[in-house]
Amino acid sequence: QVQLAESGGGWVQAGDSLRLSCAASGRTFGTYDMGWFRQAPGKERELVVVYTWIGSVQYYLDSVKGRFTISRDNAKNTLYLQINSLKPEDTAVYYCAAKVGLTPTYHIWGQGTQVTVSS
Repeated sequence: QVQLAESGGGWVQAGDSLRLSCAASGRTFGTYDMGWFRQAPGKERELVVVYTWIGSVQYYLDSVKGRFTISRDNAKNTLYLQINSLKPEDTAVYYCAAKVGLTPTYHIWGQGTQVTVSS
C-alpha cells in the first residue's frame, strides 16, 4: 500500500495562500481515493475534500468552497491542496489520507502538516 507524506504548511497571515502537497510512495497511487482532512486545536478531525480515483471531487465544508482547490497528479504520485484567502479559522493540522475505492473509511494517513493563520 502507499505511504503518504504531507508538506507545504506554515505560518501565514490572513489573506495569504499556501499549497499543500501529499507525496505518495508506491506504484498504485492512481487507484486510491484521496482526501484532505484537518484538525483544529481542541476540535475533532474533519473531512475537507475528496478526490476519487475515478476523478470526481467533492468538497465537504461550505467554509472552504471557492478558496480551496484539490488536485492530483497521478504521474507524480502527488495530491495537492491549494488554499487561497486563508482565514484564522483555517488554522489546523492538515492530513492527507487514502483508501481503496469501496472501503468505507480512510485507512492510510500522512503525518500531517501544520497551517497557522494569524489575523
